[in-house]
Amino acid sequence: VAVVEPGATWADLDGATHQLGFATTGGLISHTGVAGLTLGGGIGWLMRKYGLSCDNLVAAEVVTAAGEVVRASDTENSDLLWGLRGGGGNFGVVTSFELEVHPVAEVLGGLALFPFERGREVLRRYREWQYSLPDEMTTMAVLMFAPPEPFVPPDLVGKPAVAVVACHCDDPEVGRGLLEPITGLGPAVDMFAPMPYPALQGMLDGGAPMGLQNYFKAGYLGEMSDGFIDAALEHFSRAPFPMDGLHIHQMGGAVARVPAEATAFGGRDAKFAFNVIATSPDPSINDVQVAWARQMAAALDEFGTGGVYVNFLGDEGDGRIRAAYGASKHDRLVSLKDKYDRRNMFRLNQNIRPSR
Repeated sequence: VAVVEPGATWADLDGATHQLGFATTGGLISHTGVAGLTLGGGIGWLMRKYGLSCDNLVAAEVVTAAGEVVRASDTENSDLLWGLRGGGGNFGVVTSFELEVHPVAEVLGGLALFPFERGREVLRRYREWQYSLPDEMTTMAVLMFAPPEPFVPPDLVGKPAVAVVACHCDDPEVGRGLLEPITGLGPAVDMFAPMPYPALQGMLDGGAPMGLQNYFKAGYLGEMSDGFIDAALEHFSRAPFPMDGLHIHQMGGAVARVPAEATAFGGRDAKFAFNVIATSPDPSINDVQVAWARQMAAALDEFGTGGVYVNFLGDEGDGRIRAAYGASKHDRLVSLKDKYDRRNMFRLNQNIRPSR
């Protein structure tokens, strides 16, 4: 178990646990805070093997709205622990997290990058490939602009591209064989290699520096249909800024095996989570960015389940928060809110409102 205090980032935690040969499921950007990601669920590279970040939360110390310090675990205030596993910062200030860690030191990770004109071929192959993968492999398909990195061919830099990103947390030779259906397509860039787990955790940091304007629109998929693929490619071809992207996260594995009612997290039966990302350093183009993201998300929502990952939600209203959890789970969260924060002190979040 790793004990994590407020303010720690995943880079802090991964750096400490890696020295001992351990890790737990974190996010995709190393300067993300452990607290917020865990309380909202915690999609990450180890989730199909070891569950979400919140699934690894075994206990927490919480300061309630009444100023009481309580411990939440399976044996103490277990209702509160249930709510902390996906219900966000609605029930108190978590002053200590106890997270289960697992024997992970080196992983096979990286990406394969393809020209955008091969998008339909690559995404269809990705769709069929990911269904055959063991829990040790977690993947993501990405629509992006090829970055100005030395490993990217000059004729691809700055242009729309399709990437497949993956992490295999077992024998790297087995992982390399599992990647063959993707690498066998002949990508313009093949960057898969064994690496320390913290290196994979920081691999995407360059695309998410501090201080940017960010707008997300997200949802879940029951399947990645041809219609979804075509709509994604069509709308991304009109992305207005070269930091924009679409992430399609593979779910399943250990995430899906946790009983739906065991935690507050919603969407365990989803096969994929998608996130339309409008990002730039320039506030003057925010309106253009938001309009594009909304149009793309509206087209993709036609193929979605209606649910959404709460950590990808913006300020989208009570209806979307309810959709993130489902009606019965949301009602249970409201009851928990009535018990621990009936005056709604903790409301600057994806807010679970008390009943009155």
